Amino acid sequence: MKYWKKLTNEQRKERIARALQDNVNFSKDTSLGYPASKLDGIVFNDDAPFLKDAPILQTYVANPNNIGCHTFGTSEKAFNGTHEIEREVLRVIAVDIFKAEPNAFDGYISPGGTEANIQAIWMFRNYYMNNYDAKADEIAIVASEDTHYSIPKAANLLQLDWLKIPVDFNTRAIDKVQLEQIILNANNNGKKYFLAVSNMGTTMFGSVDNPEDYIAVFEKHNLHYKLHIDGAYGGFVYPFSNQQSVINFSNPKISSITIDAHKMLQAPYGTGVFICRKGYIENVLTKEAEYVEGMDLTLCGSRSGANAVAVWMILFTYGPNGWFEKVSVLQMRTQFLCNQLDAMQIQYFREPFMNIVTIKAEYIPIKVAEKYGLVPQQHDENNQWYKIVLMDHVEVEHLTTFIEDLMATTYV
Repeated sequence: MKYWKKLTNEQRKERIARALQDNVNFSKDTSLGYPASKLDGIVFNDDAPFLKDAPILQTYVANPNNIGCHTFGTSEKAFNGTHEIEREVLRVIAVDIFKAEPNAFDGYISPGGTEANIQAIWMFRNYYMNNYDAKADEIAIVASEDTHYSIPKAANLLQLDWLKIPVDFNTRAIDKVQLEQIILNANNNGKKYFLAVSNMGTTMFGSVDNPEDYIAVFEKHNLHYKLHIDGAYGGFVYPFSNQQSVINFSNPKISSITIDAHKMLQAPYGTGVFICRKGYIENVLTKEAEYVEGMDLTLCGSRSGANAVAVWMILFTYGPNGWFEKVSVLQMRTQFLCNQLDAMQIQYFREPFMNIVTIKAEYIPIKVAEKYGLVPQQHDENNQWYKIVLMDHVEVEHLTTFIEDLMATTYV
């Protein structure tokens, strides 16, 4: 690991205090031009004694703006301290977790994975328009039917077609025959440029697409494409549970990755991460943001620096070994549940390196699903699956009680 290490509580507090000192202090500094301030002091008491031991809460009160992309060009100097914290976070995620070369990536902490995915599609759409004079109706998004709804949302916002690729009902694997046929049909109908989204942990199943399925088809037919990895759920699980994974920037065909910190990392909502290779993010420069020091290269514009501090605190509290241990414990709990379901001959899907178990709905009575808060694939009578997510709060005792209730039903 080049950048990621475990720090003591005092080291973490000192680092965040230094970052806040490097920011403008609206309580003490003469700052007349910023359309911002600390949180309202009448409502939010910034003298509360507990704040001295709570760096994240201190940051929320200070209210820094992390507007911009701090890996590209200059940024607002008034908030340089928390901007540097964000750069430290991005270096850990891009280089140490996803194997990018140092200084070979751009990115930012977004308000969530949905925006990060839309940022990717927006960026690559503009890349094709700027470099190939492509028209919107010549560009298509390619993603599986299990893909997160942020992708059809991006298609709607950016006026692009989404080519929905079928998956096998039981294995959730992409149908490679239909993938090739759908892409060829689209190409014959005028689609020249493709934006492929490969999933690292789908929302419902935790399934992981093989990016090579997309790469093989596009390169076989010599088509223009960019490959984005949606690791919004799996990004803080899969690289640790499957340490042989090459779904990262070591694969030169992968151009960008989305990760959510408010899922597995347990950062506050909404905290996503967007990372891409150098040479792309400038395609979404908003030139009209002339009063912003530096360049606004993000969809959201202004965003809280406290989210960057929260992610930094989590990463540097655990360190890489501590995080690997946490993921390993969740993998063991997931396997425990799968063993119990196997013993009862209940059919389910589980990606081997993920902590989601999705059970066929025919085995789960509605009362059991409601009692344990299982999430259905569809909220109607056509539902075919319920999922269980083995998050940090789900312990073996909870799973044991669930299994006992399930064994008492006529479905088993």
